[in-house]
Amino acid sequence: MSNVAPTTRAFPVSVKGVLVRDGRVLLLKNEREEWELPGGKLELGEEPQVCVAREITEETGLAVTAGPILDAWQYHIGEGRDVLIVTYGCYSEGNESPRLSNEHQEIGFFTGAEVARLSMPAGYKQSIRSWFARLAARR
Repeated sequence: MSNVAPTTRAFPVSVKGVLVRDGRVLLLKNEREEWELPGGKLELGEEPQVCVAREITEETGLAVTAGPILDAWQYHIGEGRDVLIVTYGCYSEGNESPRLSNEHQEIGFFTGAEVARLSMPAGYKQSIRSWFARLAARR
């Protein structure tokens, strides 16, 4: 039996959405100069699908519906900063243009080839590839 006290690690859950329009995925540039998927931290008692739709609307002005879970992975941002990322495929509820909120520096739609060259965590790139593949299989 060890005399070492167990350590409890707690970190936030961030729910992100992969929204594709006309073969391009919606991305936002954050303060670390990385591109990321829209979304945010899960509130206590909030359903993940509700969270991702709410966060996307807050960050871009777009109304969406959450579809299937694409992936879940732990993102190590920096020393003492880890986040559990859960990604959902999302469906647009309209054709409005997105607007940039004060939470990000840039907003845009990108092709899969463009995404491959962006500064972005590998987990986001995998979720984007997965959603592109699922959407292509439906055609």
